[in-house]
Amino acid sequence: MTLNDLATIIAARADADPDSSWTAKLLAKGPEKCAEKFGEEAVEAIIEAVKGDRAALTSEAADVLFHLLVMLQSRNIALSDVMAELERRQAQSGLAEKAARGTS
Repeated sequence: MTLNDLATIIAARADADPDSSWTAKLLAKGPEKCAEKFGEEAVEAIIEAVKGDRAALTSEAADVLFHLLVMLQSRNIALSDVMAELERRQAQSGLAEKAARGTS
């Protein structure tokens, strides 16, 4: 399964009955809840990365990717838009890109 496949599945489930789909249930709670859930999963992945448990980190990383795509869906942002932004950034070094954004 690719991220595109997963994004397609998430989009298809967006209109499903929330009682029959975790994705639909999460999306029905709104973008704020989707963002909160993404944050929770990201923290769990960070914890597993620090612990060094490869299997647990792999599992948590899958959760992070899934919930990122749900969060994007909640705001009608296509994965292809994110990929286009990454491609645009590839034209310059990461250091130059960060400097252009004014972040440290």
